[in-house]
Amino acid sequence: MDASRKLNASSWVDNYSDILYGYVLARVNNAAQAEDIVQETFLSAWRARDTYNATASEKTWLFAICKNKIIDYYRKASTSKEILAVDDEAEDYFFGDDGRHWNENKKPQRWNLDYNKNIENKEFYSILKKCKNKLKEVQQSVFAMKYLEDIDTQEICETLGISVQNYWVLMHRAKIQLRTCLEKNWINA
Repeated sequence: MDASRKLNASSWVDNYSDILYGYVLARVNNAAQAEDIVQETFLSAWRARDTYNATASEKTWLFAICKNKIIDYYRKASTSKEILAVDDEAEDYFFGDDGRHWNENKKPQRWNLDYNKNIENKEFYSILKKCKNKLKEVQQSVFAMKYLEDIDTQEICETLGISVQNYWVLMHRAKIQLRTCLEKNWINA
């Protein structure tokens, strides 16, 4: 019996829908969109079942398809909105008149955390998720592709159709906004 005959779509849903959904939701921050991406993953897998050669596990194969669906989502999201729409007031808040150096009282400070303690708890991740949700969609895409998907800068730029300079502006602003939000709601709360 060949590998494609062993595949069973109903077992995919039973075995992998929850884990795929959690994986996608962490990257797109939209429950309905995460559900759609998981469904698209299963549909694509079913359509490509004859190409499955069992060199990787079913789970690995499904996750590879899912990652491509997430990238497709990022690509669509980046073209559906104006990429260069950024909040210059946020920049003014953090930087001095020259726009290149931190305002002395706004530059990043060391967080007073014990890094030997496990900060991985539900409250922290809940706050981080809320902070990520406050980012513009394209910032979320760039941030997730870089830090959750570990995609290199050039590939992110090609996927989203943005310049490297625009990528760095988006990433810089996303980091500033996340840091400010975490400081306000977690670090200094």
